Amino acid sequence: MENKINQADINKVVWKACDTFRGVIDPSQYKDYILTMLFVKYVSDVNKEKRTEYLKKYNGDVERTDRAMKMERFVIPETSSFDYLYEHRNEVNVGELIDIGLTDLEEANREKLSSEDGSGIFRNISFNSSNLGDVKDKNVRLKNLLIDFSNLDLSPAHLENNDVIGDSYEFLISNFASDAGKKAGEFYTPKEVSTLLAKLTKSKPGARISDPTCGSGSLLIKAGREVGSNNFSLYGQEANGSTWALAVMNMFLHGFDNAIIRWGDTIRNPKLREGDSLMKFDTVVANPPFSLDKWGKVDEKEEDKSSTSFDPEKDKYNRFWRGIPPKSKGDWAFISHMIETTYEGKGKVGVVVPHGVLFRGASEGKIRQRTIEENILEAVIGLPANLFFGTGIPAAILIFNKARPDKGKSPVLFIDSSKHFESGKNQNRLRDTDIEHVVDTYRKFAEGKLKPGVIEDKYSYVATFDEIQENEFNLNIPRYVDTFEEETEVDIGNVQKEIVRLEEELKTVQGEMEKYLTELMN
Repeated sequence: MENKINQADINKVVWKACDTFRGVIDPSQYKDYILTMLFVKYVSDVNKEKRTEYLKKYNGDVERTDRAMKMERFVIPETSSFDYLYEHRNEVNVGELIDIGLTDLEEANREKLSSEDGSGIFRNISFNSSNLGDVKDKNVRLKNLLIDFSNLDLSPAHLENNDVIGDSYEFLISNFASDAGKKAGEFYTPKEVSTLLAKLTKSKPGARISDPTCGSGSLLIKAGREVGSNNFSLYGQEANGSTWALAVMNMFLHGFDNAIIRWGDTIRNPKLREGDSLMKFDTVVANPPFSLDKWGKVDEKEEDKSSTSFDPEKDKYNRFWRGIPPKSKGDWAFISHMIETTYEGKGKVGVVVPHGVLFRGASEGKIRQRTIEENILEAVIGLPANLFFGTGIPAAILIFNKARPDKGKSPVLFIDSSKHFESGKNQNRLRDTDIEHVVDTYRKFAEGKLKPGVIEDKYSYVATFDEIQENEFNLNIPRYVDTFEEETEVDIGNVQKEIVRLEEELKTVQGEMEKYLTELMN
């Protein structure tokens, strides 16, 4: 029996292919080249396998086969196929040929590979760019890249399972994130955090799931997989054009062909709409940019206000009725958007935030108070420091649940998991046991099994509305979860004896040193 290609096989080849660009351009840039080529190789191999199947089915009838191929997932023009590009790997204009192939692929699949305004997913990338070196060096790099990928057969019949391509894509994105430093936070949420958030907001079959700041789509995919069946729909929006393109490819490589990923600024120009209203979802998850400056609010004195089409105070979707966040910190703008795009009576929100969201005052304090009084805040979960790319600060997860009773003042769960993690050289990470600890505690609370008060010493606490009100709606976790560690009592007598002993030992050593120095001088 023929050996199937597994995850490790693909990961090894595609990671080796990265050597082509290392040291030439920044990792945050060369990821686009590698991931694009992986996408082209995959769709080419899938179509080649399908074409072989149809030729066999129709006894070699090329015309019938061509008609059938037009109904497949992707139409692959000859100039766009990986085999064509590989055959022309020695051409002096190989970079130009790859760019033409990408353009032709977009044109042939415009509905799938373009945004609403017609921009294609390959618009921000050029394999003919001078950034890849002079003509000779660039051609060598591109030839090596094509050779590396030619060693992979990504047709479904040769794959160990249906997830290996999408998971290799995730493998690459996560490794690029670790290489890319601060820029990585723009396109990737660590998989352990995505897993935790997906489990905390676990959707039911048939759910509409959205991520309004979806990055490369990893969190959205995790949330979908948590459903446990294929009966769900995915929606996302991403402001960065290159990252939006990664998300679109990511969905196809994971088999989520019907996912809708829009390109644009979620706050200024939300693209997920139904008619004149915002689209509503069962579950909304996100890891928005922390404390985004100039997120949308403008000062009266700003000269460019007249040219700005968006003013949150006049937002036509009325997302900010609880209050307008400060210009320099957009956290509550994203939270407000997420809450307003969930179904009334059943929608759930899970969002990663910096700790300042829990306690900052002024306009943020008023929004926080109104949200708590609305009785939709369900849980506040503190995370360890240094989990995220681009920032070492600890973050928290907020869970909002519109299925809570309309009347009454329900308690809120606080969890401090900041001490529960595995240390890493560059990044800390949540272990499976850490994730399950949080999820198990939350689920018991959601099922009504936990009463107000201490649940687990120095870890979890259920606070009543009155307690939160007494704390002036400050959600800072140490106000509820007692993390104070008593210092060990110091025995002054023993310390004094130890000091005397060390002083005697020091005198002895000094005497020995003087003896040796005297001998050396003589």
